Amino acid sequence: MDLTQLEMFNAVALCGSITQAAQQVHRVPSNLTTRIRQLEADLGVDLFIRENQRLRLSPAGHNFLRYSQQILALVEEAREVVAGDEPQGLFSLGSLESTAAVRIPSLLAQYTQRYPKIQFDLATGPSGTMLDAVLAGSLNAAFVDGPLVHPVLEGMPVYQEEMMIVAPPGHAPISRARDVNGVTVYAFRANCSYRRHFENWFHADRATPGTIHEMESYHGMLACVIAGAGLALIPRSMLETMPACHQVAAWPLADNWRWLTTWLVWRREGMTRSLEAFIEMVKMSLPGTLP
Repeated sequence: MDLTQLEMFNAVALCGSITQAAQQVHRVPSNLTTRIRQLEADLGVDLFIRENQRLRLSPAGHNFLRYSQQILALVEEAREVVAGDEPQGLFSLGSLESTAAVRIPSLLAQYTQRYPKIQFDLATGPSGTMLDAVLAGSLNAAFVDGPLVHPVLEGMPVYQEEMMIVAPPGHAPISRARDVNGVTVYAFRANCSYRRHFENWFHADRATPGTIHEMESYHGMLACVIAGAGLALIPRSMLETMPACHQVAAWPLADNWRWLTTWLVWRREGMTRSLEAFIEMVKMSLPGTLP
């Protein structure tokens, strides 16, 4: 059974005549007769009652017609989703937690309002997790820490993040890693690019962080810092949105460690109309060149 047979069957069921159906699907009558016979043989039932050069649906044919129409409608819907002009269907986006919380809420609202036929799904997590999902095809695109270095991916820089070292209130100014050698750190899992950046900041100054406690949210990190339990690295854009930000001391990292760039990335061969529309909307939302 194939789609061509289903289309032929539907045409014959509608016309009640092989000759008329053949004209509708642009085939010769003998071809339709052969394909319908093959379909009946595959199913093991007669789909038509043949009498006086006319065909009318058998009881089994009536039941099969309903399912064949549903199948063809789903196929047409799938074609529209993947190849149609209007963005529609499932669009799965990944994002760093800070980007999802601060940078893109209004962008996502505009996108879903402009394209109501899109089924939008958002996942947040560390850069490593998001990149793996894009490579696996389970995410159409993701906001991750750049720069982009991968032969299968394409992308563009979108946001510049100023990285702040956050310490308990009253802490002495921190200008280098040796100032806090051996201090406990709160961070995301090991595949988080911000965590790697923090660890590299220590190692470049020949210092070492103390115990690294893995957390699931910036709010959890900040609560631990406020309690005097250690340090955290948080983007300024995220820190300034948190109600308790005034309860900690914070300083930007030194200039060569201070800025990280967030990229929007996608698979090189994974462009869809929905992704194309999202990229265009992202470009329109940017103020211009990155600082």
